[in-house]
Amino acid sequence: MFYPQESESCLLDISELQRKIKGLQNQLLIGEWQMKELRENSWMYSRVLSQNSTKEINEHITLLPTTSGNLIVYDHDCSMLYDRQKAPSGYYRIKPKTAAEPFLVYCDMEDGGGWTILQRRRNGGVDFNRGWSDYKDGFGHFKMKNDEYWLGNEHMYTLLLSGKITVGNNSIMPVKLGEKKLCVLDNYRLQFGLYSGTAGDALSGGGNVEQQWSASHNSMQFSTPDADHDRFIQGNCAKENKGGWWFNRCHAANLNGKYYKRGEYKAKHDNGVLWFTWRGWWHSLKFTTMKVRPPYFMDSLGSGDGGPI
Repeated sequence: MFYPQESESCLLDISELQRKIKGLQNQLLIGEWQMKELRENSWMYSRVLSQNSTKEINEHITLLPTTSGNLIVYDHDCSMLYDRQKAPSGYYRIKPKTAAEPFLVYCDMEDGGGWTILQRRRNGGVDFNRGWSDYKDGFGHFKMKNDEYWLGNEHMYTLLLSGKITVGNNSIMPVKLGEKKLCVLDNYRLQFGLYSGTAGDALSGGGNVEQQWSASHNSMQFSTPDADHDRFIQGNCAKENKGGWWFNRCHAANLNGKYYKRGEYKAKHDNGVLWFTWRGWWHSLKFTTMKVRPPYFMDSLGSGDGGPI
């Protein structure tokens, strides 16, 4: 009678071990999924050891981009991330819409903090002369601080669905290009309110009525070389100006134009990176950033207006 009891005990031990093994296998599967998710957006850089270190090691390591908490919980935008943990500038995953997938953005935590970057031009390394699909989904590099990219019209639409957003656009010069209230509708139609800034209201088309009638970007649909939604009957503004934008017939501002490294340029069309009311038609800007945050956001300066540029 002793031996059957020992056999039953062994069966119980085996059953318990099988249960634990199954649990570990499940944890392993979850870990592999999380690692795959992180590796898809790995961020390469060099670790520089302290001068006081006794070891002289020169190696490159792969670090994962910072996420807004973890793989499950995401912030609505960079302003929410800033409010929650005063995070430094960098790449984070945000999720503006519950039903949508999270996506990677650069969060600018300077200039008052909480800015979500929509677009950035720095060196001409990324070609902005692309079709509708690329502008819809987004393109560019999402690794280093000064990488150029277009976040994607669909991501922008999701981000701006919640209501009014303050839009800031800086250049390398001490000039604030202005702030607009905007939303996007059919074909990502652009709508905005009053301008404030020191570089002139190029989005409204310039100074006089004639310029505004033909060059204002208010209520214009988004156009690309392969999807013409502008008001220019004789041609395609996006094709002429080498990039997707909210063209009228054609523009007074185009931050997605052809990148000219020297600034001043000559061409058949005024197709550079332009803000007409600041530098005119024939000076292509070298540095641009389009960024957004809610107008009610209370920044680190306590004003909601952002810091000096």
